[in-house]
Amino acid sequence: MSRVIYSYTKSVLERVSFDSKLFCKELEKALHVLLPFEIEQLTIWLLKYTEERPELRHCLVCINR
Repeated sequence: MSRVIYSYTKSVLERVSFDSKLFCKELEKALHVLLPFEIEQLTIWLLKYTEERPELRHCLVCINR
């Protein structure tokens, strides 16, 4: 079941990547729902995903909180 939430989270983040504020908001919500190992996987995915989208890089700060 948790794998479904992880996949859904990635899907949502991809869909809202046009707006950095919305992206950050959805990322914050995801961090409250995902399990620790899923957050690690999401972090790796985000680093790769934001390579081509530098305007979203500042949202990664909330992961380290």
